[in-house]
Amino acid sequence: MGRAIVRSPKAFLMDEPLSNLDAKLRVQMRTQVSRLQKQLNTTTVYVTHDQTEAMTLGDRVVVMRGGYIQQVGDPQTLYDNPVNLFVAGFIGSPSMNFLPATVEESLLRTPLGDLPLGDRLRQGLSGADAPRQLIVGIRPEHFEDANLIEEHQREKGFEFTAPVDLVESMGSDKYVYLTVEGEHAVAADLEDLAADAGGADLPPQDNLVTRLSAESRVRDGGEARIWMNLNKIHLFDPGDGRNITLHEGKAAGVSAS
Repeated sequence: MGRAIVRSPKAFLMDEPLSNLDAKLRVQMRTQVSRLQKQLNTTTVYVTHDQTEAMTLGDRVVVMRGGYIQQVGDPQTLYDNPVNLFVAGFIGSPSMNFLPATVEESLLRTPLGDLPLGDRLRQGLSGADAPRQLIVGIRPEHFEDANLIEEHQREKGFEFTAPVDLVESMGSDKYVYLTVEGEHAVAADLEDLAADAGGADLPPQDNLVTRLSAESRVRDGGEARIWMNLNKIHLFDPGDGRNITLHEGKAAGVSAS
């Protein structure tokens, strides 16, 4: 990297430059690379399989799959408005949870229970020629311990009870793994994500990953009452993987198969 910088080129191409570093040094070097890029003010194309590096270093991120561009946009757009299952599962850590769902009248029947269809979801379904069988996506950070939710917030979400399989305390928050019985979401995009993560040969997990406040008192082996933010739900077509809850033109990007 030093030899490349000293030549003062018009552009840099970095192909996973930090992949061989240990975790702590990788974080330090990520910060140094970001500072250098701003200092040199030189266009930098940075190739990585690490979504954290992509999100923290990129002004614009291009998500690719099998040689095709899936979506182009700033990191926040990719996080908030993923155009398909692959982008949704790749961006975010821990990754988005996916559950099978069936549309019945004004409800979404899921392993967590029957979720009401709000105006946003109904508009997406009516304008997308969506099938009855869908995949629900929701990120771990859009759950909370129901005991910590104020009364005026409850109506914006959905509450359910599930057995607690594991609690990982991070100090600032807790990763709580809940056991969810029922069928698993199945789609080609999810299979590709599992293969990229090295878990293609592992059995499907029954866990729902939630990210709760540090004040939560949930414990391993017990049951937890969990609140889920319905305004943050995404609905995907399992056939082609598209996000059918996005309004036309809302997401910056290109989807290709």
